[in-house]
Amino acid sequence: MTGMIQGPDGRYIVGTVKVGDKGQIVIPKDARDLLGLSPGDTMLVLVDTTQGIALVDNERFQHFARSILAAQPDEPAKPE
Repeated sequence: MTGMIQGPDGRYIVGTVKVGDKGQIVIPKDARDLLGLSPGDTMLVLVDTTQGIALVDNERFQHFARSILAAQPDEPAKPE
C-alpha cells in the first residue's frame, strides 16, 4: 500500500478523490484492498451535515445492527 498514512485505532488517510460530473467518486485501490471491497459490493452512505460523508460496507453494518437488535430484551422493561 503506497502513500497511506496509518493513524491510531485502525484509521488511515488513504488519499483524495474528486467528485465526477455524475456525483461519482472512485474509492482508492489501497482503501478497497484494506477493506476487501470488490466490484458489486454494496456500500451504505451516511451523511452528517457538520462532519461530512462516511461510506460503510453494508454487510458490516448489517452485522453490527443485528448484534444490537439481538442484545435488546424481548419485552420492554417495566417501571419500578
